[in-house]
Amino acid sequence: MKKAAGKSDKDARKAKVIEVLNKARAMELHAISQYMNQHYNLDDKDYGELAANMKLIAIDEMRHAEMFAERIKELGGEPTSDPGGKTVKGQDVREVFPFDANLEDNTIDVYNQFLLTCRENGDSISVKLFEQIIDEEQTHFSYFDNVGGHIDTLGDAYLSRIAGTSASTGGTTKGFAIKPGGA
Repeated sequence: MKKAAGKSDKDARKAKVIEVLNKARAMELHAISQYMNQHYNLDDKDYGELAANMKLIAIDEMRHAEMFAERIKELGGEPTSDPGGKTVKGQDVREVFPFDANLEDNTIDVYNQFLLTCRENGDSISVKLFEQIIDEEQTHFSYFDNVGGHIDTLGDAYLSRIAGTSASTGGTTKGFAIKPGGA
């Protein structure tokens, strides 16, 4: 009897971890769609440098989504393929970066709560996964917040400096937080 009860407690804890991992994966799938849409629009408006960095950040989010999926599979779960939100389209360049900074700030807050759920349910591997991803989301937040601040403070002068820059991310795209030749 005790063995069966212990197994069901373990299964219940594992299910809670899988649930938060899937919620995080859904958030990442939404971020991928949002950032790729913004990447295309920034590139189309000839803000190449901003578009290139947006693409790299979207690739980071793709990597995060895969990391969550792999952990979910390791725990015996099924990764969601449904995005956790609707893509906002047609944003003006002045709206994009404060919007994304807010998205990342919310993600960091939610992921910290998910990390606690993993810790409370005895899954130190998922805790480490969230710690790593939170660090990268903080890098994204800082970038979005800084660019939004530059646009807010410098306006058209800043945007005209960026206009016409290259959108190329090179042949070996690793993302924004993990750059080619970097960590």
